[in-house]
Amino acid sequence: MPVSPGPRRRRTFRFERVWRVPAAPDRVFEALHDLGAYPIWWPQIREVTRHTEDSGVARIRSALPYSLAVGVSREVVDAANGRLRVGLSGDLVGWAAFAVEPGKGGGTVAAFTEQVQVGIGWLSRLDRVLEPVLRANHEVMMRSGERGLRRLLVPKS
Repeated sequence: MPVSPGPRRRRTFRFERVWRVPAAPDRVFEALHDLGAYPIWWPQIREVTRHTEDSGVARIRSALPYSLAVGVSREVVDAANGRLRVGLSGDLVGWAAFAVEPGKGGGTVAAFTEQVQVGIGWLSRLDRVLEPVLRANHEVMMRSGERGLRRLLVPKS
């Protein structure tokens, strides 16, 4: 009798990106802490609906023709050490974090790390095949977020 392979394990994606922003670390931290304002400066985060001060749902759409509904709940807010972390649920399951530090020579370095699994059933079944597309989509979103944060915090001369 053949043995069933059992349920397929979802693939875990880890993304890392470093943003360099020519603004003071406290200003960068404040902007990254204000989840409700993300749609103002990060075009792919289309809206954030707050449930409480520390939780809500973000609607996200980047280059792919599909919007994600991602539950966001604050897990770490440590301004003294420049650390932010949110838990993610819904269409993406896992966490995302920023480590905000002064940059060498001025400005700020904001190191982003995200570890997620796709929570959408049909998409999670294709995650291995679509991995290059998902990674490219994420890269587009992260570049746009960095540009948006710079526009928000750096006055035009």
